[in-house]
Amino acid sequence: MSYIKEITPQEVEQKIEKNEDITVIDVREDEEVAQGMVPTAKHIRLGDIPQAIDDLPKDQQYVMICRSGRRSMNAAEFMSEKGFANVVNMEGGMLKWNGELVF
Repeated sequence: MSYIKEITPQEVEQKIEKNEDITVIDVREDEEVAQGMVPTAKHIRLGDIPQAIDDLPKDQQYVMICRSGRRSMNAAEFMSEKGFANVVNMEGGMLKWNGELVF
């Protein structure tokens, strides 16, 4: 199993505010996302990640998000195993997110 770095929700918020070149992917289910998402996040359900990664550039930096951090860690590990070198997991998931939400 690969080791995936974790990033705090505050660090993610700062990267978004600074317009850093990151792609935030929210792997929660539709009904969870309806309660709000991190600004700029793309919604790709965890079960859709294996098909969706074919359309994602491997040289991009990805921040994976879910409700608590477990599912997004699974997604990050899967992506890492498939050759994505710059994937991090948001520690604590949306439960720890205090920033703005988009609906």
